[in-house]
Amino acid sequence: MAADYSFANATVENGFSDMVSDHLKGVGRLFYIHSPQETMFERKEDVPNFFKQSWPYFFLFMILEHIVLRLEGKPGIRLNDGITSISHGILQECGRLIWRGAESYLYTWIYTNYRLVELPWDHTVTWYAAALGVDFCYYWMHRACHEVHILWAQHQVHHTSEDFNMGVGIRQSMLQGWCGFIFYLPLALAIPPAQFVMHHQFSYLYMFWIHTEAIKSLGPLEYILNTPSHHRVHHGSNKYCLDVNYGGVLIIWDRLFGTFKPETDKVEIVYGLIYNQPSFNPVYLQAFYTGYVVDKFRQFDNWGDKFRAVFWGPSWEPGTPRLGDEDMKVDVENRDKYDVHLPAWCNLYLVCHYAIVLYGFFELASRYMGMTPISVLIFVLYIIASLTVIGMLFDNSKYAPLLEIIRCSALAFLARSVAVSSPALGTALQVFYVVSAMFWCLNMLKLLEIKKTRKVD
Repeated sequence: MAADYSFANATVENGFSDMVSDHLKGVGRLFYIHSPQETMFERKEDVPNFFKQSWPYFFLFMILEHIVLRLEGKPGIRLNDGITSISHGILQECGRLIWRGAESYLYTWIYTNYRLVELPWDHTVTWYAAALGVDFCYYWMHRACHEVHILWAQHQVHHTSEDFNMGVGIRQSMLQGWCGFIFYLPLALAIPPAQFVMHHQFSYLYMFWIHTEAIKSLGPLEYILNTPSHHRVHHGSNKYCLDVNYGGVLIIWDRLFGTFKPETDKVEIVYGLIYNQPSFNPVYLQAFYTGYVVDKFRQFDNWGDKFRAVFWGPSWEPGTPRLGDEDMKVDVENRDKYDVHLPAWCNLYLVCHYAIVLYGFFELASRYMGMTPISVLIFVLYIIASLTVIGMLFDNSKYAPLLEIIRCSALAFLARSVAVSSPALGTALQVFYVVSAMFWCLNMLKLLEIKKTRKVD
């Protein structure tokens, strides 16, 4: 009996120790702290989805950041803006579920047929070479996304928030992966696909936490690493902040190629786009700028200007340099942040519905490999529709209540399919969506009386 008890106790202790170790590794991934020996894979299919595994740490760090900012007497993460940022991250991941890694197939094909050297996949030198190569290519990809108009149309999503917090680190484009992967293709001549896929994830995980105002400086590390201080400048819409600090993990590329600009206490950084869009609708923010590029393309008669309207810089106009005339660029100094003050009950309603969407997304992310492509697409469309309507409700759009009635009615009907595997859950969802639809029918006119307001933090 004593032996059994000792064995059980040891098992519990080992399990707890393993759990703590796993969480420490999960947190370490956000800071590019990895053991090369534990993160070497022969096939890219064997590389875990570290981004999906990191969602709990994203939420944890966002909560901690909010608490720190509030303790310092500063505004924390706004509910509407924070949820919008998370929605963009979900949209990006939904895109990945649909593409199923298709954008990396060309990389694998080049490596299989045209690689110049055979680097061992399980060697430390290969691990570090891949890390350095991915970061170097990220610099040029990121720079191109600011200097090529059609690429900026996708990347601008990341700059739409007028706040600068860790939530913005999740605010990513759904289509940028398709636009940016070509910049990594030269690595396929030497770096094994598994190493590329892994370090590509590590790079984006690192860039999550540098989106914060809670960390002022990292001392001597500022000379080598991309830090919150450097990245705050990159996200500013002030004139001195434009087109600088493109680095991902390392800031040395900016120092080498003349695009580095240090943060200064003399200027208060204003975040967001130069001409910011007053919206919390993530789908609109993902798509609106592409329409602007199309309009600019159409306004010219000759094909030379049409080409430059798409592939020159966002500020380009006929007769100006490729990146536009510096004297004509707007210097944003101060502005009110777009905000919509909704009643507490409405915010609570939106949080509850958003939690269900989050749950659905994580269920999809864990099961999609066993689902048919059409099933995945339908599930993704449900998520996109839900995020759109929730964003419109945060905007207090006049169309939002009617669309929410339609959404809840449709989901109440679809919830019956959940009852097959979980009758209690299916019934609960049906009741929840029916009550929600009826609620908006009764309160639609009252909600439309809520006025948009703007505030200065």
